[in-house]
Amino acid sequence: MSFDLAQNGKVLDNAGVRFGVSALPDKLFGTDGIRGKAGDLLTPELALGVGMAAGRVWNQGQNDSKTVIIGQDSRNSSDMLAMAIASGLTSMGLEVWNIGLCPTPCVSYLTRTMGAVGGIMISASHNPPEDNGIKFFGADGTKLNNQKAIAIENLLKSHNLKGDGNKYGKNIHRHGLATNYQRFLTQSLPTDINFQGMRIVLDLAWGAAVEIAPQVFTELGAEVITLHHQADGDLINVNCGSTHLDRIKQAIKEYDADMGFAFDGDADRVMAMDSDGNKICGDYILYLWGQYLQEQGQLPNNLLVGTVMANLGFELAWQKLGGKLVRTPVGDQHVQATMWETGAMLGGEQSGHILCHHHHYSGDGIQTALHLASLTRQRGVSLTQLVKESFTPYPQLLKNVRVEDREKRLRWEECEPVRQAIAKAESAMGNQGRILVRASGTEPLIRVMVEAQNHNLVNHWTDNLVAVVEQHLA
Repeated sequence: MSFDLAQNGKVLDNAGVRFGVSALPDKLFGTDGIRGKAGDLLTPELALGVGMAAGRVWNQGQNDSKTVIIGQDSRNSSDMLAMAIASGLTSMGLEVWNIGLCPTPCVSYLTRTMGAVGGIMISASHNPPEDNGIKFFGADGTKLNNQKAIAIENLLKSHNLKGDGNKYGKNIHRHGLATNYQRFLTQSLPTDINFQGMRIVLDLAWGAAVEIAPQVFTELGAEVITLHHQADGDLINVNCGSTHLDRIKQAIKEYDADMGFAFDGDADRVMAMDSDGNKICGDYILYLWGQYLQEQGQLPNNLLVGTVMANLGFELAWQKLGGKLVRTPVGDQHVQATMWETGAMLGGEQSGHILCHHHHYSGDGIQTALHLASLTRQRGVSLTQLVKESFTPYPQLLKNVRVEDREKRLRWEECEPVRQAIAKAESAMGNQGRILVRASGTEPLIRVMVEAQNHNLVNHWTDNLVAVVEQHLA
């Protein structure tokens, strides 16, 4: 006996959950879990199957725990996906602790400290409201390794998923556990640090940081001005947060604030802004935090890990301090892997996704903001002054070209006209610049970045490459 669940061939019957291979992309997991449009790729049927597949994989591990932590951001589809995944997990005999609305690093922290077998965050990070995603964490609080991700994906495509007999688990709401994470944030700061006398603007992006971030900064004595401060699934990331800084810049000027911090929808990254309205990206944060750790003797081999997007001006300035920067592909999982391989304690992305292994194994926007504010208090100078004394970035321009065709997007390097255009630009700029073209792992975009000492070179070659990508791929 079978039951039709959709018009696209997805069927649930006594043999297990079936999706039809044609309903799934060739590669389900991207750079940050599974991400797509809610109701399109991310259906309740898929989420149920993901929960069952993840439950099967976690049951086969060495961990004796049967607990899985689930958190979510404010998107309207997050409840649906969380419940469907929880159903799949409990059908495999696992117990789900549902934390509710919380930042992604909260799920990572609780998974690691509560003895869970794994964790899941329902969020599409900085993406628009109609998107959503499923992020996985292993028992150690790090992103799920590729081997287990592939195992989950293969199970989904095998049509061989069914519940574990009568060994059903429970779905328990444990929203209060987020206070454990909140305490951890303050305890990670230097002893007796406070923000009394500081006026700080927080853009909470209508997302996962709306409760915890203002509370932590207020408890530390700061005068906090909040923007987009309620959980709203219709507005999350819309013209606000870490990718839209106009409003926080305006608020810093309006309230004469010392600094501001803009989070993305799940608060695993942050963009800072000083009192003059200058954007403080991840390169500056890595430099300033790295310099402090270097002085404290807490930065092994004076090593930082960044990505191919890290500014050349930042790298050269760090080298002058006796430091070394190792570059990885874009994506925090690449940064994380290289940090483990090299023993580096600090790494991150220009986008504000920062990992500090002294405290956490997940990118954490709130923690990063707290430590940057703490640096200004310890130095006794403004954030503006700290940045002025750091480095001068090379002119860099990043433009996005929307490419809806997934195959074209992922196989862009096979496009000969694009390859020829890149080679021509690199030859023309020589040692005065560099080019990075890549497919986004989270959005239907080809990203084109040009960096050079000269603004005119940057603008000319960016426009040239974008035109070629639009002509042959878009």
